Amino acid sequence: MGTPIVKILVASHKEYRMPDDSIYLPLHVGAEGKVDADGQPLDLGWTKDNTGDNISRLNPGFCELTGLYWAWKNLKADYIGLVHYRRHFCLKKKSRDPFENIITGAELRPILGQYWVFVPKKRRYFIETLYSHYAHTHYAEHLDATREVIAERCPEYLPSFDRIMRRRYGYMFNMMIMRRDLADKYCKWLFDILFALSEKMGDTDLSFYQGRYFGRVSEIILNVWLDRQVSISYIPKNRIRELSTVYTEKIEWYKKAASFLKAKYLGMKYEGSF
Repeated sequence: MGTPIVKILVASHKEYRMPDDSIYLPLHVGAEGKVDADGQPLDLGWTKDNTGDNISRLNPGFCELTGLYWAWKNLKADYIGLVHYRRHFCLKKKSRDPFENIITGAELRPILGQYWVFVPKKRRYFIETLYSHYAHTHYAEHLDATREVIAERCPEYLPSFDRIMRRRYGYMFNMMIMRRDLADKYCKWLFDILFALSEKMGDTDLSFYQGRYFGRVSEIILNVWLDRQVSISYIPKNRIRELSTVYTEKIEWYKKAASFLKAKYLGMKYEGSF
């Protein structure tokens, strides 16, 4: 058996510095309908998510998941992954330049046989459950409707869903690297739920930022899917590897903390990233 082929999508909607390693595939997400100043199709010089079998037009609500869908339907690789233009996986810190700390193929390949799934280290909320944090910062109805969809389409996942909603930590950001057969299984489950959720919710009167809830719901239900696979021993827990992440820009911690407290205590929903 030869060396496994690894392709990690770097989802971006704009020009940005990209990792210099062959395992990364920059992908223009939300490319459908985007034009430049001359009215021509916007060309960032990367593969676009509106090629082949795609849902690029759904990007305003599905965010980077239009990239994951594109990979699922069009990409041939033994492992597929998804990261963001500003947030990447990191095995070890080597430099003050964040781009020098992004995991490389040389670092990843030696551990591929040992692990089947790679996820970001758990994000801990301490004073919030995943459900209450979402309810304060976004709209609980999204998660409630998701539970209804799961009850209708795959009720065996309900114990995992309820368990995850009570947790105060989770794998976030829609970042992962998975063995191809597992990625196929996950994507089929995920998009079946999200498309059904879209039908159930219908048109909503939400701001552009809050309207991106399909991408946010998926962050949480990745944990549901993994919990179910572990609970039935389909994926042994020791085959899941948590990796550090590196963020390529300065994080506005004061603004982030202030927005969290306003959401929790004053009912002010998030209306922007930090």
